[in-house]
Amino acid sequence: MAGRLKHEIMARVREPEIARIDSVTHDGKGIAAISGKKVFVAGALEGEEVRFRRRKRRRKYDEAELLEVLSASPKRKEARCAVFGVCGGCSLQHVDDSEQRNIKQQALQDALERIGQVEPLRWLPPVFDAPWNYRRRARLAVKDVAGKGRVLVGFRERHAPFITDMHRCEVLARPVDELIDPLSELIGGLSIRSRLPQIEVAVAENATSLVFRVLDAPTESDLERMRTFAAERDCRVYLQPGGPDSISVLQPEGSLSPLSYSLPEFDIVIEFEATDFIQVNGLVNRRMVAAALALLQPDKDDRILDLFCGIGNFSLPLARFCGHVEGVEGDAGLVARAKANAVRNGISNATFRCADLSRIDGKERWLADDWTGLLLDPARSGAPEVVGHIQRINPSRIVYISCHPGTLSRDLAALVSAHGYRLEAAGIIDMFPHTGHVESIALLEK
Repeated sequence: MAGRLKHEIMARVREPEIARIDSVTHDGKGIAAISGKKVFVAGALEGEEVRFRRRKRRRKYDEAELLEVLSASPKRKEARCAVFGVCGGCSLQHVDDSEQRNIKQQALQDALERIGQVEPLRWLPPVFDAPWNYRRRARLAVKDVAGKGRVLVGFRERHAPFITDMHRCEVLARPVDELIDPLSELIGGLSIRSRLPQIEVAVAENATSLVFRVLDAPTESDLERMRTFAAERDCRVYLQPGGPDSISVLQPEGSLSPLSYSLPEFDIVIEFEATDFIQVNGLVNRRMVAAALALLQPDKDDRILDLFCGIGNFSLPLARFCGHVEGVEGDAGLVARAKANAVRNGISNATFRCADLSRIDGKERWLADDWTGLLLDPARSGAPEVVGHIQRINPSRIVYISCHPGTLSRDLAALVSAHGYRLEAAGIIDMFPHTGHVESIALLEK
């Protein structure tokens, strides 16, 4: 009896429904209020009347699938990608580009108000560039699917853990945008086709690298196929049988120049390795670095601390204008490459050290070294440990680059309420067009 009742309830829940959308989330879910409960409809826009089916019931809200737009918003546009709505790589292709930025701006504003209880004295214009073929770093999933008769290569589906059956990608940087089918064909011809779960992509300005995660050793015939593919497609193929230290390139190492990207506004060329972290959007990265330096206003007498510095993306441009920069990063390999990048660019006033910034205790000598400015670019978890010891650093000006509005708002709240800083400015960085990722930049002053 109880089982039949549950089945009847679920059947009713899954019947199509019609509602008007009241608002939209930053990742493209329309919100409708039905009988006092919120329903999130992926792909619906504010003001639209839609037909949908609930997919997941939760205590405070339900999640739903969009079936049909009955009355469309003027901000809706035709998605460019053939698998949009299925692929989990993008969530906002159906929204006008400027409206996407408005949605992200609102998400940042809401987080600052709700979590941080702070408001900037001024809003910065959004940092953005061309919205297509921008993604120079990506991790593509791979699976041999017998039912489809081929190896699938791409991003995972939006509503399921399966790999999207796709043939190209509109946001991947060239030439990888058109390599989905060739990669599928290559892997489908290997003896280890079912033992290759992932490809890590990096598109540099001077080369394209593909790191194949292999669970079994490829045969000599497999290796020859891969070498042929690399030569025909003008890319570098690497194998990764274990951890990061196990990566090796198929071509002779000595014949390859390091991967690199440039920041021409600052006469900087930054070299990196195939699996290093670099900002995913090269053009927006250039604009972001310029915006950060404009806010920080470095001059020849300044000493600037760059925390979470990576391979020197901000440190090296800063060194062109200030007296001294010190970059701090927790990954020893990235620190080594930052030092090498300083030497290659003829920069002698930048130093780098390796330190786990999630474990600092405030007693580190380098924290209190007469810093006039601070640049923060942490991961999604933010920089609570750094903020807790901000009085030791005591910078007069802070520029905070964030990839998560929630942790940014938490950290800004502490800097403003507990440490005497004023939130001068904030704005979004549209690093990931067509997705719900909200990156931002904030300026604080004593």
